[in-house]
Amino acid sequence: MAPQLPHFFQFSDHITFHIQCLAAIVGHFKWRKVTVIHESKNGFSAYSGILTLLSDTLKTVNTEIEHHSTFPPMSSLSNPGAFIEQELIDMRSRSNRVFVVVMSSLEMAVLLFAKAKRLGMMERGYVWIVTDEIASLLNSVDSSVVHNNMQGVIGFRTEFARTGKPFKRFRSRFRSKYRSEYPEEEEYCNPSIFALRAYDATWAVAQTMKSSTGKSSSKDLSKGISSRIFRGVSGVMRFKNNVLWQLPSFQIINVVGNSYREMAVWSPESGSSKNPERHNGVNSSSSFEEWGPVYWPGGKDSVPRGWVISEKDKRFKIGIPSMGAFPEFVRVFQANNITCATGFSINVFKAILKYLPYDFQYDFVPLKGSYDEMVKQVYNKELDAAVGDFSIEPGRFRYAEFSQPYIDSRLVMIVTTKPIKKIRMLKTFTKKLWFLIVAMHMFIGCLVWILERGSNTEFEGFGGMLWFSVTVIFYAHGQSLRNSLSRVVVAPWLFVILIVTACFTADLSSRMTVSRLEPSILDIDTLLKTNASVGCNVNSFVGHYLTNVLHFKPENIRKFDSENDYLEAFETGYIKAAFLVEPHAKVFLGKHCECVTQAESTFQLGGFGYVFPKGSPLVFDMSEAILKVIESGEMRQLKESLSSPKCSSDASRDNSRLDLEPFAGLFILSGSVSAFGFLVALLRKGGNLQILSCIQRVLTKKRILRWASIHFSRENSTIPKTKDQVQPSTGVELAIFSH
Repeated sequence: MAPQLPHFFQFSDHITFHIQCLAAIVGHFKWRKVTVIHESKNGFSAYSGILTLLSDTLKTVNTEIEHHSTFPPMSSLSNPGAFIEQELIDMRSRSNRVFVVVMSSLEMAVLLFAKAKRLGMMERGYVWIVTDEIASLLNSVDSSVVHNNMQGVIGFRTEFARTGKPFKRFRSRFRSKYRSEYPEEEEYCNPSIFALRAYDATWAVAQTMKSSTGKSSSKDLSKGISSRIFRGVSGVMRFKNNVLWQLPSFQIINVVGNSYREMAVWSPESGSSKNPERHNGVNSSSSFEEWGPVYWPGGKDSVPRGWVISEKDKRFKIGIPSMGAFPEFVRVFQANNITCATGFSINVFKAILKYLPYDFQYDFVPLKGSYDEMVKQVYNKELDAAVGDFSIEPGRFRYAEFSQPYIDSRLVMIVTTKPIKKIRMLKTFTKKLWFLIVAMHMFIGCLVWILERGSNTEFEGFGGMLWFSVTVIFYAHGQSLRNSLSRVVVAPWLFVILIVTACFTADLSSRMTVSRLEPSILDIDTLLKTNASVGCNVNSFVGHYLTNVLHFKPENIRKFDSENDYLEAFETGYIKAAFLVEPHAKVFLGKHCECVTQAESTFQLGGFGYVFPKGSPLVFDMSEAILKVIESGEMRQLKESLSSPKCSSDASRDNSRLDLEPFAGLFILSGSVSAFGFLVALLRKGGNLQILSCIQRVLTKKRILRWASIHFSRENSTIPKTKDQVQPSTGVELAIFSH
């Protein structure tokens, strides 16, 4: 503009701010494609770059302009209504349903929405967004037009201070003059931002001329306006490169009824918020709930998807891998000269289509290249999508987007098996369980010995305790227990021994009678140390993963086309291990569990998903449909088709060992009783009266020690004692009975 009109001043906010606000609204609702409608305006070449700026800004929120329609100036059309109607019919036949009206006159916008209403384009599923040129003038539009033709429209308008005295004085004079000239339009007499800016522009020129001395040229006036800061009825004004330079705020509005509702405020500095008071220069974020319910065309509803399958859309070209190593996932065949496909991944895809809210027409396109090549074909728009056992991995996100994973996945290490020649009894239980059993057994043996040794001659000496600890396991202990507390301690422990012994016997019998196999190589470190060769799928990303992540040498990686190649390589020793994604590994192990097994090393991956172009609205719909298939239980039924009855559960059983968890309740019961017995024994046999008296006071308050002392004193009085065994009562007992 400067070369053409060097002394032209733009008394409006920079167009960049308007476009950023528009992009923020589109990005907030996550619409991926929009249709732009604008009216050309002769004489302003700057408008030629606005569409480019809009396109670039929308890309920052992952949105693109699918189509744009340019309307000539209304004055140049002999029949504007017919022209607009024909353009709308063409736009209605397309898939996109998000329409953005920019750079439009109010006259054109009113006619546009009237025609859109008549063509059914103001119904549910459509989205209309208007910019400041229209939104700021809605107060000047007949309320019947707004009510009948613009319901659900979203827009933004420039925010300005309405509480200042300059504005109030101007509004009063403006209303008075407007009523005098247009008495029949009294309800539309409020000044818009454009009236304020026009007044401020005139006032700024007048103030500059007043302050100048003598006769001023255009150059002098331009310099004077550029160097000054004005405070007008619309706010503070200052200029940079002849453009009003300040950070504006925009009200985001929603047309409802005869007027509109203010939903939020957006500014370049602080994003969007619900209330203007929150705009204090601090960054903030907004959410759909924060805005409150939005009234969309057709009524309140969830956020429109913004697109449909239209009559102009061709059948979708869906790429599928024709040379996969595992046909259980994708198998391509010809039937009546039609390309057909089946398999788990295809069956899941067909199940998903039943949950889409539209008829999805497609054709399968079998491809022989690698999976990465198919992803790039989607990126280059040679394919509309790719369906199959595609692993979701970071490197592919540069070219495409993925749906929600329809099956989880890990990288699994497959190795040959070898028979377990030695049956190790200690492997029946875990180390933690063995330690707990031994510790509890020794503790209870010592406790019984402490309780019995004073009154039972069979427990004299340390050897008696050891003999009792051994024979009690087989219920062959000859020593009789005379102390009631000993019996209370031993009873639950005998029950624990019974259960643990039964489990030990059953597991050991299983290990001795059932053929057991174990991995020939336990972990990945062994492969790396021995410089062993490993295999993977030739069309998969696994080869890159082995090299870049697991640090295998490229010369040690062998790639195969089918599962039979893996078996042959294992038999000949060509590879020592194979790395497969978990769904493939389950199918492979289900068929060949007699000769291969899964090692302990696994690595988490992203799962299997379907591939779509970046920004495709199909991603959200497909992901939602996948979740519905999972929730319905249909996914579980489809997964059962991957399992093979060839391998029984015994043949594929791993070398797991019994842990503490199944016996936790028994150990807690026995341990609690033993702890109580130990505490009583400590009180009766201990010699530190200071500690015992403290414990005595606590337990006496809870009436526990009184009951225990009385009970066991009676018991001891019935047992005959020798002269040497008669001991004087401890101070603890005397103190108890003195209470």
